[in-house]
Amino acid sequence: MGNQLKRLAKHSVIYGLGGVVSRILAVLLLPLYTAYLAPADYGAIELLIAGSAVLVTVLRAGISSAFFRFYFDADDPESRVLVVRTAFWFTMASASAGLVAGLALAAPISDALFAADRTNLVRAAFVGLWAQMNYEQLTSLFRVEERSLGFVAASLTNILLTVAATVLLVVVLERGAVGVIVGNFTGTLLVYLGLLGYRRYQLGFQFSRRLLREMNRFGLPLVPSALALWLLNFSDRFLLNGLADTGEVGVYSIAVRIASALMLLLVAFRMAWPAFAYSISDDDEARNTYSLVLTYLVYVASWLALTLGLLAPWLVRLLDPAYARASPLVAPLAFATVAYAAYVVVSIGVGRAKQTQFNWVITGAGALVSVALNLILVPRYGAEGTAVAAVVAFTVMFCGMTVNSQRVFRVPYQWRRVLTLVGVAVGLTLLGKTLEVPLALAIALAASYPLVLLAAGFYAPLERARLRRVLG
Repeated sequence: MGNQLKRLAKHSVIYGLGGVVSRILAVLLLPLYTAYLAPADYGAIELLIAGSAVLVTVLRAGISSAFFRFYFDADDPESRVLVVRTAFWFTMASASAGLVAGLALAAPISDALFAADRTNLVRAAFVGLWAQMNYEQLTSLFRVEERSLGFVAASLTNILLTVAATVLLVVVLERGAVGVIVGNFTGTLLVYLGLLGYRRYQLGFQFSRRLLREMNRFGLPLVPSALALWLLNFSDRFLLNGLADTGEVGVYSIAVRIASALMLLLVAFRMAWPAFAYSISDDDEARNTYSLVLTYLVYVASWLALTLGLLAPWLVRLLDPAYARASPLVAPLAFATVAYAAYVVVSIGVGRAKQTQFNWVITGAGALVSVALNLILVPRYGAEGTAVAAVVAFTVMFCGMTVNSQRVFRVPYQWRRVLTLVGVAVGLTLLGKTLEVPLALAIALAASYPLVLLAAGFYAPLERARLRRVLG
């Protein structure tokens, strides 16, 4: 088990290194966005990104999730190549159909979403959707092969090209919001074209309708679940836009970007997690490993959420004063991400058991909670109400998935320790916020997290011994 956890940690760290560069550059680009874009322009970009996410979910039809499961079910290299080619050509056809429809309907979509004419922005968003779908399907090959270095190399190249194109278009050519969207997909498209040549053997003209039907039986039930997740992750922007205004969407989006520093951990973990989890063939070993993974992931995620929540006032001050209201939103959004990280771990049980048909019920319940709370809270509290709705909805979703997953694949999760981790982190955050501590004390509170856990009786004997060695 120790070797398994080290393998997961190794690949997560490598994926995380690429994510570190991505997040650092994203943060560095925030002053560029705030300097060259009005809040309404930034809000329009966020709305189109949110809309693209739901279209990607529908167009993929669950094939990306089925790809990981069926790749490891294949018994020989030829069968695995067939899985790769079937998923590739299905994704290509589906993405191309979406692009054609989007270009044709760009003007009506712009009229429906925006007061001003943003037809070109909509067209650019659909080109980006095509590039994103095909790029992610192709780079998933690195993940199933556990070639995390190859994946990170492609990602870093993508990031550098994207940043260069965005700066050129926004700062030099002054293309505004359209420049942001075009810059974002330029790197993706160029790297994708390079990978097509690199993967030409595996991407031959071969397609299995029988295999596609089997993959769809696994993946299609995940589509309504993924749509509900989209409601949880993105519908708040549309609700804010309708119940408040686009400027409020811009303020909220800045808080999301700051809290998304925690997503660095989750994205790195999610890159490694499916291939790692499905590659463990023995069920008993998988159960014990999944249990420890949940505990340690919540440990790291809660610590990061605590740190972001306490340091939010100073992080926001680095940006334009127009976005200062984003500060109190960071902590609840960060802890919502902790709940989502735990959801990702426990949901692997239904994938392992191939019992995905009830996922939509759980994610749907979370989405309904999110929409209801937004309708209640946003008219009075604005973006603050949306942040509260997020943390409540993701917690509900995690609890529901835990019940469902334990029903089909029981895992002995360490619930007392997990609750201790979250409780201590939330308590320290509330303490710092209530006392309005200065920067030095905020850093000290965040750093004290492992020691407070020691006083709370969290650590097992072996972990206490290791902690003493670290402190020594």
